[in-house]
Amino acid sequence: MSAPDEALLAAARAAADAAYAPYSRFHVGAAVRAEDGRVFAAANVENASYGLSLCAETNAIMAAAVAGVRRLSAVAVVGYRAATPGEPVLATPCGRCRQVINEFAGPDTPVTVQSAEGSETLAVTLGDLLPHAFGPERL
Repeated sequence: MSAPDEALLAAARAAADAAYAPYSRFHVGAAVRAEDGRVFAAANVENASYGLSLCAETNAIMAAAVAGVRRLSAVAVVGYRAATPGEPVLATPCGRCRQVINEFAGPDTPVTVQSAEGSETLAVTLGDLLPHAFGPERL
């Protein structure tokens, strides 16, 4: 795996700071890079009806999709607890987000998850995160 995409991680980190997370107080930012190089970043947005909350990864990918993106070349995620922002936390994508990423990326797409202060990094491929994925090719 190549070196982490620092620009993508910086975009994810900035998005995490903009999260709307009054209930969990857990901020997550995600940034995705389209194959054409454009970057889309977003944060988690919570709702009092918890099931209506949206994850950062899904928000970033939907913004990219609305802009016409159909393939991603990289994904970055940064998260932290608002009460303890310096405490290292790796906010790996949830199962739903892994499936959403899979819709627009292949198994070799790099996914980098980093703690807010940058002391911990997980650099894997989507195939590592979601082995035996179900995708459009199975329909």
